[in-house]
Amino acid sequence: MSIVTIGIDLAKNVFAVHGVDATGQAVLVRPNVPRAKLLELIASLPPCLIGMEACSGAHHWAREFQAFGHTVRLMAPKFVIPYRLSGKRGKNDAADAAAICEAVTRPNMRFVPVKSIAQQGQLLVHRARQGFIEQRTATLNRIRGLLSELGIVLPLKAAVVRREAMTRLEDLPGWANTVIGDLLSEVTRLDERVAQYDQHIRAMARQSTEAQRLMQLPGIGETTATALLSTIGNGRDFKCGRQMCAWQGLVPGQYSSGGKQRLGRITKAGDPYLRSLLVLGARAVLAAAKNKSDPISRWATALAQRRGYWKAVVAIAAKNARMCWAVLSRGEDFRLPA
Repeated sequence: MSIVTIGIDLAKNVFAVHGVDATGQAVLVRPNVPRAKLLELIASLPPCLIGMEACSGAHHWAREFQAFGHTVRLMAPKFVIPYRLSGKRGKNDAADAAAICEAVTRPNMRFVPVKSIAQQGQLLVHRARQGFIEQRTATLNRIRGLLSELGIVLPLKAAVVRREAMTRLEDLPGWANTVIGDLLSEVTRLDERVAQYDQHIRAMARQSTEAQRLMQLPGIGETTATALLSTIGNGRDFKCGRQMCAWQGLVPGQYSSGGKQRLGRITKAGDPYLRSLLVLGARAVLAAAKNKSDPISRWATALAQRRGYWKAVVAIAAKNARMCWAVLSRGEDFRLPA
């Protein structure tokens, strides 16, 4: 019989392919397919359902397979693990491919949308910018650590570290002056790179109508808007705003049993970079809410007084995520409620 479902365990050089027919019988088992032969193998098959784990290179392969008429579904690896029949001790590429082939046919399986090359390009800008920021933070911490060896203890604030290190630079003896001077020059270089990538993000936001709509929301700037668009697209893969919040880890974890509802801390699932942008935007909304009288600002201020600062920040971030989903899925401009 013809193949109807295929599971592919992705790797760098050698791939495992597992295909089944309409009755579920394995008719294509290739545990060692070289990278150069994978595309040729898939092109020779009739259009079918292909499942893969959402990992490095998955979106590239999904676009390649879709060009041959196949239906491609990507899944989070943690959703595939329960379908591995051999369990944790029997993990191998062939077992993973068979588990993927089984998981992709489940009616309640949650899939990852395939990103376009444009979306991935925008994400690369965000990843590179975040990498430069992390390098800058690490360099400043290295300056603090080295100066502490010389008895100069500086606070955590980046601006103070820059100022004090520059002020004391001429007083440092010998090689210490050379090292700290080089590190300060590296911080300046990273500042320039971050500023350059901020301009790239600003240009992406100007060219996107959807980003302009998102930026009408309080607490959503150019960075958050473009990061959301490059990650979730039009947002229609989510059924509702709350599902998007759950995906971003902005909803409380639930430990309910016996009819008793127990809600804990937020799950912090999903992309931490996107969640951190929403939280930073929520902090800005709450800081500015004291001087505003619109409904969202009044609600945020009252919530902070009633439940505390951080719970209010998370609640605002979750509300912003829901409003972002509504703007993207409906394709309409944001209108502030009366």
